[in-house]
Parts: sequence; C-alpha cells; structure tokens
Amino acid sequence: MNSVSLWLLFLLTGLGTLLQRLSFIFLIGKVGMPEWLRRALRFVPAAALAALVFPALTHPAGILDLSLGNVRLLAGLVGALVAWRTRNVLLTLAAGMLALWVLQLF
Repeated sequence: MNSVSLWLLFLLTGLGTLLQRLSFIFLIGKVGMPEWLRRALRFVPAAALAALVFPALTHPAGILDLSLGNVRLLAGLVGALVAWRTRNVLLTLAAGMLALWVLQLF
C-alpha cells in the first residue's frame, strides 16, 4: 500500500467516525428516546472505564494474576474501597496511587 492510499484510508476512516458521532448529536433532539434507554446510557462511561482498567489490574504481565503479589490489583482494591466510601474521584485517585507506590516499595 502506497502512502497516498494510506492517507486516504486515514481520512475516510476519520470522516466515517465523525459522521457516525454527529448523527447521534443531531438525532438526540429529534428522536424520542425511551426512559429506560436514557437511564441505561448513564452507565456507559463507567462500564467503558472499567473495561479498560480491569485487565490492567488483573493481567499486569499479560497473564491472570489474582495473588497478593499483584500490587496493581491491591492498589485497585484500595482505590475501589475509597471510591465506595467517599464517592470522591480525586481522593480515590490519590489513595490508589499512594497505595501503588507504597506497595511497590515493599
């Protein structure tokens, strides 16, 4: 594949992504959405974030590691506990990072 074809592919893919996202923005005010769908869509960002974070915690070296030696998993559990108790994003991030740094020292 030559460079012109590659750039054309990049541009068309970007345009397709843009049109797909714009279609939802334009349709959201014109098409009625059922309330159950509106409620369900509120959980999409949290589910997407969990889908990105969970493998990083449970598979730090590319294989499943649920042992007490997995410091990322332990720090993630500390962060989850802080999030559950405080519901404060900044405190959750700080506690999780502090736990990771402390656990990595030992």
